[in-house]
Amino acid sequence: MLAICAAATFAQLPVPTDFLSKEFHKGRRDALRQMMPANSVMAVFASPVRNFANDVDYKYHQNPDLYYFSGYTEPNSVLLIFKDAQKDSAGQSYNEMFFVQKRNPEREQWTGKRLGIEGVKAMGFSTVYNAEDFARYAPDLSDFSKITFEFPKALADNITQSDEVFDLVNIFKKKAGMPADFDADVMGDVMSVKQYPRLLASTQILTGYFKSLAARSENYSKNPLIQRLMSVKDTSEVTAILKETAALKWDPSLYDYATRELRQIKTAEELVLMRKAIDISAHGHNEAMKAIKPDMSELELQGIQEFVHRKMGAEYEGYPSIAGAGNNGCVLHYIENNVTKVGDSKMILMDIGAEYHGYTADVTRTFPSNGKFTAEQKQIYNIVYEAQEAVFKILKEGTPFADIEKTARDVVTNGLVKLGILKDDKQNRLYYPHGCSHFLGLDVHDKGIYNKLAANMIITVEPGIYIPEGSDCDKKWWGIAVRIEDDALIKKDGYEVLSAMAARKLEDVEKMAAKKSFVDNMDLK
Repeated sequence: MLAICAAATFAQLPVPTDFLSKEFHKGRRDALRQMMPANSVMAVFASPVRNFANDVDYKYHQNPDLYYFSGYTEPNSVLLIFKDAQKDSAGQSYNEMFFVQKRNPEREQWTGKRLGIEGVKAMGFSTVYNAEDFARYAPDLSDFSKITFEFPKALADNITQSDEVFDLVNIFKKKAGMPADFDADVMGDVMSVKQYPRLLASTQILTGYFKSLAARSENYSKNPLIQRLMSVKDTSEVTAILKETAALKWDPSLYDYATRELRQIKTAEELVLMRKAIDISAHGHNEAMKAIKPDMSELELQGIQEFVHRKMGAEYEGYPSIAGAGNNGCVLHYIENNVTKVGDSKMILMDIGAEYHGYTADVTRTFPSNGKFTAEQKQIYNIVYEAQEAVFKILKEGTPFADIEKTARDVVTNGLVKLGILKDDKQNRLYYPHGCSHFLGLDVHDKGIYNKLAANMIITVEPGIYIPEGSDCDKKWWGIAVRIEDDALIKKDGYEVLSAMAARKLEDVEKMAAKKSFVDNMDLK
């Protein structure tokens, strides 16, 4: 009797209820069908399971596209979405088929309950099978005019050996009649060229693009199609090659374009979760400012922010947390966070964003270790702040991404030239080597098309200055790194800074640092 009561109590423990609705996911699939060409099918695969150490795997993180179209968070699965209604052998109509991880009571005792067929049907799908039946029940796909897909990345060194998703990929290739030598990565990049007019502006730009791809991978450099594209002489040759690829039925570029086009515009339901993730992140940054002391470690500062994330309901961080003191802040993706004492009068660059129900924030704040900026730190900080302010003034629907980049870079460059840190504007990338903005959503660098801003896009605005020790300038600037990064919602006639709660203006940062933190009286000795 006692065991029964305990089980009943456990079943009633509260869990979050504010996930995306099944109506949202169905709406996204319907929107996708509107974009798909006649007689086409799209395959959306789950992410592979990745091994952490020996017989322990990393906590599973779903392919954001599969989550977007379904809400399903388990591995070893594939969703087929058809443009047009299909008929099964019994005459029943369907326009999607979902092959999912099979229920397994023995494994569920170790890794948790699986939804199985019935659980996925409750999510709004009617045609659902176990993944092990993909070869048997999925239709012959080779007769479709267009077959689009994106295969999971096979990072062989840490893929769990039993991962079934690659078995599903191989079955899919056979059902699609795909040639054995069809390289999906190469063909995707080639077929996507038509989406980017800048690459087609001249043969020199196009050949340069493919040469850069070839330089990264032997797989690309030895591919016959890439070799042809690296050596084209005029636009007529390019047109002929693109016409050849467009005629193929296997088209990964359609998948790429459709998911970018859809995911770059956030729906009302998505905005609720984005606001939550960003709000949590802003609280975390404020708390780090309150807590900062010269004798703190980078890891301690990281832990304070991440504690706030968990306290407020965020399941993860959207990317590895950056907590760089002094010269470490000049390393753009510094994640070691292993300095045991950040030191006096050092700048702390913290780039940490919470992930809430799959949606991630991306917020950076930079503040002094003793709560007060030095004269040099103030000058660098204010240049970055003014660059951000200049970008905010032009944010609205229709603004080209190129204008954002130019605006930020001009302010930073002019500011550094005035201080004598740069000799002239030709050095404009020396201490500001990255871009200013990227899309934000289910991925920290979310999918989107970098053309012009549109309402309900969310982008980052993150100018920065990084002056490493040993730089060709006065030593007083060495080791100063500043990035200020906010998340902005684009509107028809303007914008909203969703991360505005995190202190940003220099005076507000110092005021926040003067406040008490919940860790001030913590004694763990």
